[in-house]
Amino acid sequence: MAEPAAYIFKPHERPTLPGSPANPDHPAARRRGYFAIGCLIGLTGGLGNALVTVNLNFAQGTLGLYSDEVTWLTAAYFMTNITANLLLVKYRQQFGLQPFIRYILVVYAVTTLLHLFLHGFWTSVAVRAVSGIAASGLTTLTILYLMQAMTPPKRLAGVMIGICIPQLATPLARALSPRLLDWGDWHMVYWFELGMALSTLAAVMTLPLPPSEKSKAFEPLDFLTFSLLAPGMWLLIAVLSEGRIQWWTDREWLAWALIGGIVLIAAGLIVEHRRANPLINTRWLATHEIVRLMLVASSVRILLSEQAFGSVGLLNVVGMINDQMVTLNLIIVAASIAGIVVGVLTFDPADVSRPINVAVVLIAIACFMDAFGTNLTRPSNFYLSQAIIGFASLLFLGQAMVIGMARMLLAGGTQFVSFVVLFSISQSVGGLAGNAFLGTLQVIREKFHSNELVQHILLTDPIVAARIRASGGAVGGVIGDPVLRGAEGTALLAQQVTREANILAFNDIFFTVGLLAVAVAIWGLLIRMSIRRRGEVSPIILLQRKLAEMAKGGK
Repeated sequence: MAEPAAYIFKPHERPTLPGSPANPDHPAARRRGYFAIGCLIGLTGGLGNALVTVNLNFAQGTLGLYSDEVTWLTAAYFMTNITANLLLVKYRQQFGLQPFIRYILVVYAVTTLLHLFLHGFWTSVAVRAVSGIAASGLTTLTILYLMQAMTPPKRLAGVMIGICIPQLATPLARALSPRLLDWGDWHMVYWFELGMALSTLAAVMTLPLPPSEKSKAFEPLDFLTFSLLAPGMWLLIAVLSEGRIQWWTDREWLAWALIGGIVLIAAGLIVEHRRANPLINTRWLATHEIVRLMLVASSVRILLSEQAFGSVGLLNVVGMINDQMVTLNLIIVAASIAGIVVGVLTFDPADVSRPINVAVVLIAIACFMDAFGTNLTRPSNFYLSQAIIGFASLLFLGQAMVIGMARMLLAGGTQFVSFVVLFSISQSVGGLAGNAFLGTLQVIREKFHSNELVQHILLTDPIVAARIRASGGAVGGVIGDPVLRGAEGTALLAQQVTREANILAFNDIFFTVGLLAVAVAIWGLLIRMSIRRRGEVSPIILLQRKLAEMAKGGK
């Protein structure tokens, strides 16, 4: 029996880029399948890191680590996650999409399984590093599947949803992890992650993506560039992760790591700048439009650290843990989904920057709402403000991704690696820089407020003396010696002063981020005014015109 002839794709069905799937016309049922699988892949990739990040204290106790050691778990993940795309994009182009999918998912499942048996520090770091590589591929798969779920006119909506889905993982992990830990301690978290990985593997094998076109992509100098840029980024991430914990000026290795990172990254960019066919096109990245986009994207990502560090940190200070924040995080998840929906439904190709400006204004409003915390603040006080930030974060992210994709496609698609790497750096490193900045500010302001509060505490003050006696009386049932009771009362008062100083420091953080958000909003407004004055056309409109001309030429 003769084999069926291979399907020949129509001009509009051909892959947009080498290594990406073709775009055939799908029936509605298959589109729904692609959409469901795309959402599953996105959540699987995001939860892999989120479940560890939101339970670092638990991991620290389980593995017997110090606070600076446990931070290496997330640092190792980001080191490989950010730099993996330097080679993975070209691997997909040269060897095809299906091997890429199979290897990525199998590696992810195996590394998740290893978590159940490896409990040492270095083995855990190695497993997190491999997980970062796998998650980098899953992010790409999410976008590719969701693009297949959309009709051609709505394919950009697939890009917007695909980049946003993994961002739901952090609040979802905070909502899920308390019950998982109750059911089976730390191992249950990894069993859940393994189940997600195997479900994703089964789903993509059941409904694979359309075939892709292959082309020779790798060049020898690509590996030289990787050997310079990757270690440089690793050193930079190490500094941002450990700086505020080991403190910036207390450890000499931080300075040397920062210097080494800058030198290696600069050397890699010099090599790329002189190449005829660069892995990262420095000339394109240095254009006014791309620099402006990445500066705005990085700035907003730093502002969004208010949610990951500020609100959670303040609640931890007043004694709240993930168990008490389940409802808050479910509200954030719902608001974030609303941000995706609103961003897709209100997408205006002629004015793609407006939602970004709206998102920044919403962040400013939420930060000022949070800037009045007290020791009576509870998760319910953050319901509205954190819902606003969750909504704004994904309203911004989808629009920024679409603007960058449009700029990349207008350049002919040859800048795909450059764009993917730069956007990943702007978001991941931006988030790390935001946490490092806010963490440093919190420590500095806590010391300031602690000093100010202590100045007003005098043992000769009757109110202070009564407070110490009351605190000592609370332990009177177990401490009979009045001198020891007095010392314990003084220690408890000192703890209360430290708590209040931390609360005031977090209020300063909220207010500072609010002011920065106002500054970014004003900057965004000035950019919009400048674009209108120059009569600059939206990149989405330019892309639509280019595609229309290509379609007309094909006919």
